[in-house]
Amino acid sequence: MPKIEAKILKGFRDMLPGDERIRQQLQQILVGVFQSCGFVPIDTPLLEYTEILLGKGGGETDKQVYRFDDHGGRDVSLRFDLTVPFARFMASHSHELTLPFKRFHMGKVYRGENTQRGRYREFTQCDFDVVGSDSLSTDFEILSMMAASFEALKIKGITLHISHRGLFNQLLERLGLSGQSADVLRLVDKLRKIGADAVREGLQELAGPGNQNAADDILSFIQPLQDNQATLNNMIQLVGGESEAAARLKGVLELAEGWEFKACIKLDPSITRGLDYYTGIVFETFLDELPGIGSVCSGGRYNDLANLYTKQELPGVGASIGLDRLLAGLEELGQLPATGPEAHALITCMDQDLLKTYHQIARTLRQDGWRVDVFPESKKLPKQFQYAEKRGIPYAIIIGSEEAQSSKANIRDLAKRESIDAIEISQLSNVLQTLNSQGQNS
Repeated sequence: MPKIEAKILKGFRDMLPGDERIRQQLQQILVGVFQSCGFVPIDTPLLEYTEILLGKGGGETDKQVYRFDDHGGRDVSLRFDLTVPFARFMASHSHELTLPFKRFHMGKVYRGENTQRGRYREFTQCDFDVVGSDSLSTDFEILSMMAASFEALKIKGITLHISHRGLFNQLLERLGLSGQSADVLRLVDKLRKIGADAVREGLQELAGPGNQNAADDILSFIQPLQDNQATLNNMIQLVGGESEAAARLKGVLELAEGWEFKACIKLDPSITRGLDYYTGIVFETFLDELPGIGSVCSGGRYNDLANLYTKQELPGVGASIGLDRLLAGLEELGQLPATGPEAHALITCMDQDLLKTYHQIARTLRQDGWRVDVFPESKKLPKQFQYAEKRGIPYAIIIGSEEAQSSKANIRDLAKRESIDAIEISQLSNVLQTLNSQGQNS
């Protein structure tokens, strides 16, 4: 029988242990941040009814959805983000939850878009949201959690770009372009990809020959000025005066006074978010040294999204960290975190008759918090040492028949090529602790 070629789809990836360990390490750090803020985990299905997902996605997103009829003839799709399924989740379960509800959710999502640097068709999002409150406090809480997440991940050189969809909508209304808001928003959202000239050309086409000044006004509006206050003043002037949206932006900036991350906040009116469901403040986060890789954390307020599924008012605000794009950026910058060894020690196999002893010792050490591997069969010690070194395991525990009879063991430091002999088996954990501390301090 001919062999099947072992291939995967374009835009999908296998994760080797080294990469997956880094991914999981970052996720564990983020879980700690989210839980410290009182957020709780949820999960939703990968597969939803298509009408649930596409009720409020946006034209471009609709084209990217993996959509098919299942075996029962139902029109279903793979989720393209975690926010729309969350709105459906809230409509289904709000009576079982305490509002405002603060959740986090980490999971894979799927978009059939063009693959490029940091952009895949299957990728992991790490979302955190508050639903059930339209307060200034929750807008600021999400922004502060974005900053706290990057601080916990020890990632420096980030800028938190913020804006407000309400102000942009006011501008479009003044320019007579409210009916084309979705097209204008998607065009402006591409500013970093296609440049100002291409955006101007597209805006002029949308505005029509009798409204050519509209393109200039929009481009003037989305251009950040020398500081946040000057930018806000320009936005207010171009939309025709003060408004609730302007007051909300001003309030968020005032709440950030005195926080270290305020220096990372940039009021950037070009941030519109391409998805149609955003209604208020919007966020995007970029790595300063790699702006071309795109936003690594984005989100905003979506007060009307749950209205597609329920009459209950469920205003929400949240953000999503694109873990795969972030990892791609950190790799390019040489900032991937160290993960430590795959295991702290390898118990070598000197005698097949001692397998029970080896596994009992491994169990005891694991209960003390050590990651311990047991070599499965008796081979020459150099072969077993080589296995440990390839996996980055620093210590080998050697117990032959003579050592077993006297309840002793030898520990080999594989990096230093040094051994400590005749250790009481009951003291192995203490000796590993000493060696590990010395290794960290050297």
